[in-house]
Amino acid sequence: MRTGLYPGTFDPMTLGHLDIIRRACSLVDRLVVGVAMNMEKSPLFELEERVAMVEAEAALLQKETGTSITAHPFENLLIDCANEVGASVIIRGLRAVSDFEYEYQMVGMNRALESGVETVFLMADAKCQVIASKLVKEIARLGGDISTFVSPQVESSVRQKFVTG
Repeated sequence: MRTGLYPGTFDPMTLGHLDIIRRACSLVDRLVVGVAMNMEKSPLFELEERVAMVEAEAALLQKETGTSITAHPFENLLIDCANEVGASVIIRGLRAVSDFEYEYQMVGMNRALESGVETVFLMADAKCQVIASKLVKEIARLGGDISTFVSPQVESSVRQKFVTG
């Protein structure tokens, strides 16, 4: 059984993330969505909330793709998380050339730490390339429409955060 790990902060989970997950399912038998703690990004959602968001969205995709998809919170090194979940491949989504430059360095470091785990890059679908969680949060904070960037469930969760603080 080939296990893949798709790591990210998912704050919030966007349609771009879902596109990568859907496509990654054709490459692996089991996909673990690694939800990173990453306090440096000052997340809008707590780790537990982001894991629940991923689990809800993954349940729908699991039915659609037939691939086992689970959420796994982590706050250690990515390569250690990959080893914990038994992943032989790390899935990374790319939107632009600037993403590649950062990811290229990450791959080199991960290979130095663990040569047995490969990294696969998936280019975001053209309609998803402009979507970034940071921008989704900014649009929502300013009262804009985020419905074309996130699922209805995630949109509701984001709106609730800005209503209740």
